[in-house]
Amino acid sequence: MSQPHNDDDLAPTQTAGYTPGMKKSLAEYNQLDAQDESLRKWKESLGLAADAAPAGPADDPRRVVVEQIALEVAGRPDVVVDLSTPAALESAKKSPFIIKEGVEYRMKVKFRVQHDVVSGLKYLQVVKRGGIRVDKVEEMIGSYGPQGTAYEKKFQLEEAPSGMLARGHYEAKSKFIDDDNVTHMEWAWSFDIKKDW
Repeated sequence: MSQPHNDDDLAPTQTAGYTPGMKKSLAEYNQLDAQDESLRKWKESLGLAADAAPAGPADDPRRVVVEQIALEVAGRPDVVVDLSTPAALESAKKSPFIIKEGVEYRMKVKFRVQHDVVSGLKYLQVVKRGGIRVDKVEEMIGSYGPQGTAYEKKFQLEEAPSGMLARGHYEAKSKFIDDDNVTHMEWAWSFDIKKDW
């Protein structure tokens, strides 16, 4: 039986001296100094046009909707993990996928932002084998404004461990958190490192 994940394992690192700015609504962002050209360009990069319609259904209060995460390996189809529904999250937990030992891969995430700006969105992941932490990933995704279409963020290239001792079953826990310490999604999943696909 695997050990439970320690909540501290999924705590984001804090940068000394960094304090996130005060949370602002879309209306407040749109009212910011309209004569400042650099601020106007920054707002446009977040999709904050003054005449933009709010993105997202009124009956869905989530600000970040993670649709999927995928394992990208050159020369192979992506291994896609659907995260769009509670049933899909449960399936991800029960259905480990296979990573070939020693292969170079990258994770990528597809997500939507709705209703409001999300500042400093991060992906945190802790991997354990036999209850012992073997890896922790903290990937800054960035700040995004609401829009109707999904964003895609590719993470840094990594190499899967190799060798007889590296092969086996791994348990992982991941979450998306922002600068305001709002956890937008958290889920458990697993994978197996094998000699071949």
